[in-house]
Amino acid sequence: MNISVIVPCYNEEATIQQLLEAIYGQSYPQKDIEVIIADGLSTDCTRTVIQDFQISHPDLVIRIIDNKKRDIPSGLNRAIENAQGKYLIRMDAHSIPDRDYIKYCIDGLDKGLGDNVGGIWKIEPGATTWIAKAIAVAASHRLGVGDALYRIGGTAQEVDTVPFGAFRRELIEKIGAFDETLLTNEDYEFNTRLRQSGGKVWLDPSIHSIYYARSNLKELSQQYWRYGYWKAQMLRRYPQTLRWRQILPPLFVLALISLGFLSLGWYFARLLLVIIVLLYTMIILSAGIQMSITHKNISMAIGVPLAIETIHLSWGTALLWGLVVKPKVKELQK
Repeated sequence: MNISVIVPCYNEEATIQQLLEAIYGQSYPQKDIEVIIADGLSTDCTRTVIQDFQISHPDLVIRIIDNKKRDIPSGLNRAIENAQGKYLIRMDAHSIPDRDYIKYCIDGLDKGLGDNVGGIWKIEPGATTWIAKAIAVAASHRLGVGDALYRIGGTAQEVDTVPFGAFRRELIEKIGAFDETLLTNEDYEFNTRLRQSGGKVWLDPSIHSIYYARSNLKELSQQYWRYGYWKAQMLRRYPQTLRWRQILPPLFVLALISLGFLSLGWYFARLLLVIIVLLYTMIILSAGIQMSITHKNISMAIGVPLAIETIHLSWGTALLWGLVVKPKVKELQK
């Protein structure tokens, strides 16, 4: 077996079949591909969907293993332990890789472009509602996610991290597996160790996959709270990985909190708080208006600013919280 596609999942009955169909339709030879799904003991029909797909597509090797911890890094590691391929490709159950995804990833590795090769996301709405469409736009807008090239696109180049990357098995033997104490940001931490060992992470914009954004503001807030909190745990170990795009949201939140308290008894602080809020509102509203024109959808004028604000405030607040409060032991052993 040459390729092992490793997939952590939990309660993904709505999307897992789309992923399997995309893997089955890859241009890379099927006989050289196996799919290892680390299922967190799903309580919905995820396993039934996978088993039905196995029956109808017997020429694709699919194996389901238990991931009792139910978190992503432990699922990835259990899948790696059971994988037989020379190359490992990480996928998520809610993603859909393009037909040439595997082929282009392996080509990049064989050409020596990088030690972990991945591509860019085409971000789609997680639902058909107006706010879901706006969230998908915000999740690939520079104002929302900064210079994360796998979200906003760019030229082929060396980067800090890629989602759903491909790497050789010996890389695990060299730098270790995914860190199971980080319940989120495990990809970034893995790629940080890769780069510190002298390796390269390579982004190829010809490699595409569809990624479904969150469908409402509550889910988006929870997602970016999780990202921010676990980014703070990353920074405890790797403070040098902090980027400018990641500094601004917590500084904004800190400014709102500090000026909010100071404004109770200091006029200048109250004035400065009003100016900052007005400037921020003008900036995100202008982004919303621009996107409503680009997408010919008036609801973007309100939806995109709401989504960007949710991303900034959730991520920024959670990062500050994470710098103060460490994960509990039971949380790490989840």
